[in-house]
Amino acid sequence: MTPEHRIPAHAVCLDLRSSAAPATAGQDGLHGAVADALDEPQAGEERRFLVIDDAPGLITHQLLYEELYSYGPAQVICLAVGPGEERTLRRPLTLRPPAAGVLWLLDVSGGTGARGNGRSPGTHGADEALRPLVELLVVPAVFDAVLRALGDVVHGVAVPAVRILEHDLTDDARTRSWRQALESLVGQEVPAPALGDTLPVELALLLGDSVPRNLEGRAWLLPGGRAEARHRECGAALRDAVEGHEHVRSWAGLFTTAGEADLPGRLERLSTALAGYQETIAGALSDGGGVRLAPEQRSRLVERGIDLPEIPEVSRSSVGPGLRGFTERLIAERLPLRSVAARLAALSDRSAPAGSAARLARLDEICDRDYLRHLTSPVPFTAGGSGRIAAVVAFLLAFAAGLWPGPGWVLGPAAGLVGAALAVLMLRRRPSRSPDGRLDGGGSTGAAPRLFGGLAGGVAGAGTGQFLGLPSWAGAAALVLSLVLLALRHWSAAVDAWWSRMDAEFAAQLVRDVDQLLIETAVHDWLFADARYHCSDGARAVSLLLRGLADTAERHTPGGSRPSGTRREEAPAPGPGPRPGHGPGPGPGPAASAEAEPVAESWSWDSWGDSAAGDGWLDAAPAADLMGAPDPAGRFADPVDSVGSFERTRTDGAAEPPADEEQPDDEEQPDDGGIRFEPVTDPAWLERERGDGGPALVDTLVSDLMEGVTRMVTPCWGAVERDPSSAGRMPLDRPMGELLDEVHARLQRDGAASPPPFAPHPERRPGAAQLLGVSADRVAWLLGPGSAGEQAVPLCGAEHRRMLSKDPVAVRQVRFVPEAMRRGAEQDENHDSWRGAAEDVVWTATGRHAGVLRLVPLRAETVRTVRGEEGGTP
Repeated sequence: MTPEHRIPAHAVCLDLRSSAAPATAGQDGLHGAVADALDEPQAGEERRFLVIDDAPGLITHQLLYEELYSYGPAQVICLAVGPGEERTLRRPLTLRPPAAGVLWLLDVSGGTGARGNGRSPGTHGADEALRPLVELLVVPAVFDAVLRALGDVVHGVAVPAVRILEHDLTDDARTRSWRQALESLVGQEVPAPALGDTLPVELALLLGDSVPRNLEGRAWLLPGGRAEARHRECGAALRDAVEGHEHVRSWAGLFTTAGEADLPGRLERLSTALAGYQETIAGALSDGGGVRLAPEQRSRLVERGIDLPEIPEVSRSSVGPGLRGFTERLIAERLPLRSVAARLAALSDRSAPAGSAARLARLDEICDRDYLRHLTSPVPFTAGGSGRIAAVVAFLLAFAAGLWPGPGWVLGPAAGLVGAALAVLMLRRRPSRSPDGRLDGGGSTGAAPRLFGGLAGGVAGAGTGQFLGLPSWAGAAALVLSLVLLALRHWSAAVDAWWSRMDAEFAAQLVRDVDQLLIETAVHDWLFADARYHCSDGARAVSLLLRGLADTAERHTPGGSRPSGTRREEAPAPGPGPRPGHGPGPGPGPAASAEAEPVAESWSWDSWGDSAAGDGWLDAAPAADLMGAPDPAGRFADPVDSVGSFERTRTDGAAEPPADEEQPDDEEQPDDGGIRFEPVTDPAWLERERGDGGPALVDTLVSDLMEGVTRMVTPCWGAVERDPSSAGRMPLDRPMGELLDEVHARLQRDGAASPPPFAPHPERRPGAAQLLGVSADRVAWLLGPGSAGEQAVPLCGAEHRRMLSKDPVAVRQVRFVPEAMRRGAEQDENHDSWRGAAEDVVWTATGRHAGVLRLVPLRAETVRTVRGEEGGTP
């Protein structure tokens, strides 16, 4: 029911500073915080804790540190903030390597201070400077690398020197891309297109009128049953009528009465047989009506002579996988949820059987009552055409017979008389009349026009033959020819024309259509009924689920209403964009403005010096360029960071307001273990680059949402299989809200560069350049040899540096780069250094920070380990 969220793998962050517990709670509040941290789930067997504490309070919290080991082995990194007592750090025994280590943050701003909206730089300013470090150190890969490096440092305590590059999106880019992703996810209400060939085989078989291959050619009628007998009667009656037609159109049908065919009677019997077959099939359709075919209905169908086989391969068990595959394929094609829901609704409508009784109308269309009545009402029989045409034909025939010289005077008129007599005979033998006269469609053969035309033609032919003097054989041949044409052609053609108008052979097609209707009904309304209803109910249920998810996502669209009970996603603290003069490359160019405020001193062993005495550090006072110039009243002015006097520049060229004009979000809660930070000016060691969104950002967000929807719907398929009617009402608002919060949080945290836990192919995810729209040159420079390390800013003031070791060999270094910044850049020919990155680079699976962390050990006398009996009461 909920999207799959893996147990958080990051280290649990715990704040033990005096400012973390309310004054009324005191130590009890800190004990409660430790208990809450112990209850936080962690992946695997390893337990990691990142503890933030005041450097002077480490000893007083010794029992709190011991509690962290109460559930078993644990690993602890302590961020000790602020100077120690008498320039020494008193550390409890529990914070020794290899299971623990201490990073002493003497000045988290890197020597420049930090502004906190008018508050003390020691509280909120320090917290803001801690935020990037916390976000980095809670990542397991970075946590483990730093803890291993601390294990190689004397006492396991080091002062870090840091250089961090933060890749991020502008606020406008976040809002715009999130809105576009939700719009692509939800879609619009549009009519569903034709399903066509998109359906899988399991579902396509249930739609339309197709018949499974194993049922093709099956005899659905029981031999000897009522339906089979009626079907056989139809065939016999049709064959009998065809045979009668063949007999009537021959010489025997015209000149003899033996075996006289009764075509009207035969057609009447054909009509009766067709009506009887229709009645039997109609009764079967009525008996098989209803939601599903019951056993008693099967019995009645058998009584009517219809046999229904069992076909186990077409059942509801095959519908579920087909429906799931169809739905997941549509989602995988990134169709909006409303479009997928519309297609499923169309599938539900098409797959729901209307019942066999609904096919009675189709049966009535096939067995048209007018056609059946037409078979029992013979049409009139006509021969020779109209009277004028009959007279002309008789004239020509008699004319040909009269061409015999001499006898033509007799044969010509006789031919006319014979033609008239044949016309009378055809009228009496007409196929539209029963022998008993019961059925008679009437007719017309043109006897009178033939008589007058024949007499005239015979006289004219005899005169012509006498004048031409033709041989005697010519007249005889003409007479024979005229008789053949008259008797054979006109009779046969007239009978065939009458048979064609009766359209008796259409009865064969009618029977085939009824048979096909019976097959379709048996397959789709009886045998497939359970599977079709299950498909219809399941498709409707999933359609309702997806529409509900679309509605929930629509309420999360910027400007839409938000359902209650869902967590608001918080944006990380805004910060300045790329610093002026900080393009790709090792640092500020020589043309940097002289009026710009000085940047904190970078790391340099050359300027470190050889002695703690005489180097000026022991007596160093806070300089104006590091801590701010004093005002006339003797107070320090609010320090200005090196980027504070510049307008921040976005990658799209638009100017952003200075940092001091920004207002913090009251509900801002970055995913840093629960510690709240407010936006202030960046420390000297943090550089931000903000992009306006790359070409793959929206598509990646949509893919994440679609993958999450697929995972969310996956547990619902069991309910769809069991009870589709209730599955469509399953409450998915909360898990959908969690999915949206998950994807939105990743967009806020690192521009969706890190894949969600349910991403099927995280290795194919686009890189930061394609997602954020920022260049990878700065990251490549950080990975380059001898550049980033020298730019690292020690988190201590000048007055503290005498406490550090002077041995460069003792320094340990960890470089870290998110995988998202490497993806896509490894194939770039301009970034060969990425392929040959040093072994100390930690490739983090998530995050938006790249940079270097150098661990500078302290002098041996600076760190003192205190045993339990020396620690006092916590």
